[in-house]
Amino acid sequence: MPAKLVLASGSEIRATLLRNSGVDFDINPGRVDEEMIRRGLEAEGASPRDIADALAESKARKVSAKSPGALVLGCDQVLDFQGRVFSKPDSPEAAKAQLEQLRGQRHMLHSAAVLYENGEPVWRFVGVVRLFMRDFSDSYLKGYLARNWESIRHSVGGYKLEEEGVRLFEKIDGDYFTVLGMPLVEILSYLTTRGDLEK
Repeated sequence: MPAKLVLASGSEIRATLLRNSGVDFDINPGRVDEEMIRRGLEAEGASPRDIADALAESKARKVSAKSPGALVLGCDQVLDFQGRVFSKPDSPEAAKAQLEQLRGQRHMLHSAAVLYENGEPVWRFVGVVRLFMRDFSDSYLKGYLARNWESIRHSVGGYKLEEEGVRLFEKIDGDYFTVLGMPLVEILSYLTTRGDLEK
């Protein structure tokens, strides 16, 4: 009998991606102090990829401890700009500063997924996408922030690719689902291989 899947995330887009793929799951957000974990890992010299993986694991581990028999999916995404990790902007000014740094440059998104079962990790994957931001004008940036702040306030880098944020880019190398914060194809493949989804 397939294990019950629990998404350890409050992310609306992650829930939508799973739902739209026909997967049955429950939601139990694994609330952890992401900022504290990230700062601690950065102090130890962890890479952006490893930080994404550790954050996803911490969410899955927390929910798995309270969900015996369930398969718990933790996810996290980290923006990597020249080896530095960006946090979610806490103001329009912070979003503007992030976008000014990213303008005309390449950055990467590391989207990690970790599955836990009975308190133990059983699978993990980190997808990487390379994004090339165009050299947009100051005028466009000002208007973009005025139109989109409420939507992007919880988005690292100050954009959502599924909305107007797509206009900030000239090239994207990688998987669309990974950009949205969940390496969905790899997750579905693993669940199918395990027998939790029909082959």
